[in-house]
Amino acid sequence: MKAVGFNQPRAIEDVHALEDIQLEQPKPGPRDLLVAVEAVSVNPVDTKVRQRPLAEKGHKVLGYDAAGRVEAVGAEVRDFLPGDRVWYAGAMQRQGSNAQYQCVDERLVAKMPEGTGMQEAAALPLTVLTAWESLTDQLGLTPENAAGKTLLMVGGAGGVGSIATQLAARHFGMTVIATAGRQTSADWCTAMGATHTIDYRNGLREPMKGLGIDQVDAILLAQEPDAYWSDACELVAPLGGIVTIVDARGPLDVNPLKPKSARFAWEFMFTRALFGVDMERQGEILRAAARLMEEGVLQTTLSESLGPINAANLKEAHRRIESGKTIGKLVLAGWE
Repeated sequence: MKAVGFNQPRAIEDVHALEDIQLEQPKPGPRDLLVAVEAVSVNPVDTKVRQRPLAEKGHKVLGYDAAGRVEAVGAEVRDFLPGDRVWYAGAMQRQGSNAQYQCVDERLVAKMPEGTGMQEAAALPLTVLTAWESLTDQLGLTPENAAGKTLLMVGGAGGVGSIATQLAARHFGMTVIATAGRQTSADWCTAMGATHTIDYRNGLREPMKGLGIDQVDAILLAQEPDAYWSDACELVAPLGGIVTIVDARGPLDVNPLKPKSARFAWEFMFTRALFGVDMERQGEILRAAARLMEEGVLQTTLSESLGPINAANLKEAHRRIESGKTIGKLVLAGWE
């Protein structure tokens, strides 16, 4: 089968940073689905893993977001049949979705939203799971308890920020303030449901004061947290919470959160698959998100399709993500 992989960390400008390769088609394990991959999207985690040394020789296939059709099922699979249209974000420790066929544990998978195309669906799973887990599993927010509260979304125009804004504003009934450094980013955030946008280059506290907002109930940091940490601790409300999805460069002082009894949490979407705990939760979230897509509450965050799935187009996607200027999600679809 066709696939795209890398065999050692290289800068994206290197001609061998990602390569078109041929691999044996995988065979599904007892709880696996064998999926014929039709569309994928690219996330910052792809670029980070590409720059890490490999533990074993050979090519590592990247790719986490995927949409496709079930080709075959393992002996213990009960909820899926060949031909089902599915979406998922997969597991970091297995070969990824940048291949014609991929094996994925059924517990991480859901059937695609009705009426949604493969490319539109492929843009979403990793960011839906990250945003949903951040807001609900980590910060305890639900439509029942979050209505009327405020969310500060740092990194509003990125993949996670785009879907977290939609979830918070349209599903939870929250007021969302999103950071954006360019007018195009601010316009995108507004389209996703943000009530206000602020320029992160001026810090967080002063722009928030300019809006007449002294504190917020929840903060999601989808950027490296170090530069925003002091402001976030100042802005978070008593009994509120901060969640971040990006590694910090140095220690974060959580002591300022104690007087407020404010919570802090890390969110890593791959935890469940990595440790084999509560994996069914991700299928559950994707099923719930599919219903919201069908109801028109959520929309795809696909911003551009870069063509078929091959090394050249994936390198372009990695290059754009590493520039830090992408809005929404970049998608590739089909095989040549």
